[in-house]
Amino acid sequence: MPLQTIPARIRWAVELMDVQPSDHVLEIGCGPGAGAELILSRLDTGKLFAIDRSESGVDRTKRRNAKAVEAGKLTVRQIDLATLRVPVKRLNKVFAFNVNLFWVRDCADEVALLHDRLLPGGAIFLFYEANRAELVPNIVKKASAALEAGGFRVSVVEQKAPAVVGIIGRR
Repeated sequence: MPLQTIPARIRWAVELMDVQPSDHVLEIGCGPGAGAELILSRLDTGKLFAIDRSESGVDRTKRRNAKAVEAGKLTVRQIDLATLRVPVKRLNKVFAFNVNLFWVRDCADEVALLHDRLLPGGAIFLFYEANRAELVPNIVKKASAALEAGGFRVSVVEQKAPAVVGIIGRR
């Protein structure tokens, strides 16, 4: 079955993550479910756990990916990252697109939680649509600092069209 329309920026971000068939992935801020759909298309024995603070985001992701929910490949919850309960050392990758948490406020607790849940070699992939170029340096600086303070090695990747910046923290 062909994937629904997925924006180029989401396609680029998920491609960069190199999702493997057996990966266990956490998506923070699943919104309309496009990222979840694309991640799920790459999973075989792996699973996706998607969270969003918004009830409508959770509902949209569940509807868009109903077969994966029914098959047990996707779990979607309305929850804040700070209260997430995932077993320690369970995740291979964490994905977030346009989630401001990592640069607008102190997120040391959330970063520590993710560090504890990621398997050795796992990574956090934070992506931001850079439609306001003047904001990018501040986003990169603050999100990178938060990840580094939490014990991650950080690299930054940019794509020009569509303009997206990726901040990758490797455990």
